Parts: sequence; structure tokens; C-alpha cells
Amino acid sequence: MRKCCESCVKHKVSCPVKSCDYWINYKGDMNCSLIAVEKNGSMTLREVADRLKISFVRVKQIQDVALKKLVSGNFDIKKFLTGS
Repeated sequence: MRKCCESCVKHKVSCPVKSCDYWINYKGDMNCSLIAVEKNGSMTLREVADRLKISFVRVKQIQDVALKKLVSGNFDIKKFLTGS
């Protein structure tokens, strides 16, 4: 987990940093998508849509674009995983 996430877990507080790339407006997961994944594991597109308060269709569109980038090779997975 990222340091900001670890700090929130350590202090048992929801993330206050809305500019964080992992921030979501879902207090049940301490406002952190990393905590959501750690806590809940795999989620359906509908579960993701409910957490983000967007439509299932929009989540599906985002997934399709992400998969297209992965398949085309225009995505730097190492950069994504290290957060740099």
C-alpha cells in the first residue's frame, strides 16, 4: 500500500486528501480505493459503480478504454505500479 494509505489505516481515519489519485468518496473504505481493494478483493463493475456513484455503463466504458490501452501496449505498467 502507498504511504498515505498506510497512515490512514494506522490512525484509523478516512483519507482527507481529495487530490490523491486513490481517493474515492466512500467512507466505508476510508475514502481510499487501495483500502477498498484490500478489504473487499475483486468487485463487480456494479459494485464499483455504486462506490463511485456513477453508472454501470460508465464503469464499463472506462474498463474498455483501460483494456484497449493494455492490449495496445500504450500503458506503462511499471510506472503505474510504482506510482511514479
